[in-house]
Amino acid sequence: MTEPAREADERLTSQEALCATDTKATKGPCCSTLKMFIVALSFAYFSKTLSGSYMKSSITQIERRFDLSSSLIGLIDGSFEMGNLLFLAAVSHFGAKMHRPKLIGAGCLLMAIGSGLTGLPHFFMGRYKYDTLIQSSMNENISISPCLDPNAQEIPLKPSLDIDKGCKRDPQSNMWIYVFLGNALRGIGETPVTPLGISYIDDFAKPENSAFYIACLQTIGLLGPMFGFSLGSMCARLYVDIGFVNVDSVTITPKDARWVGAWWLGFLVSSVIMLLAGLPFWFFPKSLPRQGKGQREPLSHQDPPDHSGPHAMKLTDIAKGKLPSPFSSHRP
Repeated sequence: MTEPAREADERLTSQEALCATDTKATKGPCCSTLKMFIVALSFAYFSKTLSGSYMKSSITQIERRFDLSSSLIGLIDGSFEMGNLLFLAAVSHFGAKMHRPKLIGAGCLLMAIGSGLTGLPHFFMGRYKYDTLIQSSMNENISISPCLDPNAQEIPLKPSLDIDKGCKRDPQSNMWIYVFLGNALRGIGETPVTPLGISYIDDFAKPENSAFYIACLQTIGLLGPMFGFSLGSMCARLYVDIGFVNVDSVTITPKDARWVGAWWLGFLVSSVIMLLAGLPFWFFPKSLPRQGKGQREPLSHQDPPDHSGPHAMKLTDIAKGKLPSPFSSHRP
């Protein structure tokens, strides 16, 4: 081989090596950034399901602490769906045209503020005071409504409309409004997480990989309720004013009907978790090169964008050879 030909081969080899280096440099950041986004979104899924399950588990403690009626406690429990429903369509429509990772980060920050606001009334309500004596009924042969005062001088033996008035309870404090607003704010903050996160993965991942990534998100999200209910069970065993009063002076136990657990503690924990979950989204780019495209473009610039790889072409050839085609009927 002559010297000019040898130099041409060496130059061609150098160009191919440079092309391969560019391909790896293009593919590496794309795949690593997308996978980092999936990990961050999985943690956000975990934190939002943990907070939601903890709210369900502590609703009884909130009812006892604020002395709420069933209608008000149902309103507080449904405030999350109210906030989520009001903003879900708007955020999904307009958020797709904006910086989706930053919107998800803002949603996590909003959820963290909502959880913190839910547990905040504990620090402004004063100490919990429970009755030291449980009074029994005066006469076991007389049916007395549980809503009436047993110390009353006259006990009506016949049902009347006054009994329904005695069943209506006024809340012990108006601080329950902050619990309502915090839960609604948490519902508003959750609106961009699922639709914008899944659309971001679907836009920049391979079609054959996007389903697997979404399945991983759902799997991690299923772990949230397990830890959320465990956190609720642990906080329910702690006295509501733990850290502010001497626990040894408390004469009731968690088995007592007057017991109120530390319902506020889990909301502060979930607020910190959601705040940490939202931090990575502020550093992701608005868009990424589609996964796998950086590997094909330097090798062949003349291929169409939807050109399948060699493996897909091989499967197509096999299908053509094995499956009958309705357009391949032979004419006589």
